[in-house]
Amino acid sequence: MATRIKKCSFCGRRDTDVRLLVSGIDGYICDECILQAKEILKETSNSVQPANLKKLPKPKEIKEYLDQYVIGQDAAKMAMAVAVYNHYKRLNNPAADDNDVEIEKSNIVMVGSTGTGKTLLARTIAKMLLVPFAIVDATVLTEAGYVGEDVESLLVRLLQAADGNVELAERGIVFIDEIDKIARKGDNPSITRDVSGEGVQQGLLKLLEGSVVNVPPMGGRKHPEQQFIRVNTKNILFICGGAFDGIEKRIAQRLNTHVVGFDAARNVAKIDKANLMKYIAPMDLKSFGLIPEIIGRLPILTHLNPLDKTALRSILTEPKNSIVKQYVKMFEIDGVKLEFEDGVFDYVVDKAVEYGLGARGLRSLIETIMMEPMYEVPSTDAKEYVVTLEFARQKVESANMAVLKESSEDM
Repeated sequence: MATRIKKCSFCGRRDTDVRLLVSGIDGYICDECILQAKEILKETSNSVQPANLKKLPKPKEIKEYLDQYVIGQDAAKMAMAVAVYNHYKRLNNPAADDNDVEIEKSNIVMVGSTGTGKTLLARTIAKMLLVPFAIVDATVLTEAGYVGEDVESLLVRLLQAADGNVELAERGIVFIDEIDKIARKGDNPSITRDVSGEGVQQGLLKLLEGSVVNVPPMGGRKHPEQQFIRVNTKNILFICGGAFDGIEKRIAQRLNTHVVGFDAARNVAKIDKANLMKYIAPMDLKSFGLIPEIIGRLPILTHLNPLDKTALRSILTEPKNSIVKQYVKMFEIDGVKLEFEDGVFDYVVDKAVEYGLGARGLRSLIETIMMEPMYEVPSTDAKEYVVTLEFARQKVESANMAVLKESSEDM
């Protein structure tokens, strides 16, 4: 009688081709298929799961979590913590009947110059609550029928973050970046259409206030024969952010018009001219070009302070996921201890302030400095690497000279 050949029921490999073949009732599985199944289970367990609204962290706990990742910006953190807590508390306590008090959604708008941490705040909140989170750039949105993306397409990314689970997506968070770029281009009526300005704001209204929207599953433009996914935006929290470059002039004009009477000089002296953003009000957003209806759908208005040298120095080294800690970890994986001379961090901060790019400037500078070591060190037997101030200055200055040379050649 011929001997039965044992082989894996999943991949078909024989017992002689694998290290281990586990037998079952009517089949076998090899060690490699077991490992592959383990990875699949691991990915599934790490996917976004519904937030446990019964154990929702209190506002103070949310802010303490944000403090681990974002330096400063206490006013924005408090506003964000309270808004998120109230939003998910609202979901946990829906109105029992028509006579019960119904709590409305409180969407947020954050105003602050580039690199102050708007996107990081929103992403960290979503990470803490384990809810689907999507970042959308408002600059690609246009009115329906024009080149660009329809407003509804921003929900496609939220659905993707929720692995296609509509119910889970309907409790998620959407961060709309560059909201200031869809401001109305001018107050004067024109025969030309403002297809990426006021028209997009009108389209966003129904999403922000809460309505059932037909979303194209693959994104892009809509067409009549397409199948749609219906998404209710009533319980989706929208966080909008923008630099609103130049809005300080409007704030200054408003503050000056309000200074009337004998105490005028005293009131002017009290104004912090170095940070006019702290005095921002909804009327400033209106004068900038946002329509009143959309401002009304963003009831929580908060600002982010410009980052000074002290804050930038802290951002470089202190947060849980700081840039420096990331590089130290990467070198550690290769068995190399990475260290920086004291003057390197101060030099990087000074250059970041000079470029005016905020925290993003820090990352760009560190990338410029570390490119050569990241390329060279893994191929050596070095157990330690020290970044000196002279080396950092040389790399940054040589990069600047290259950029200046390219710009001069293009002229």
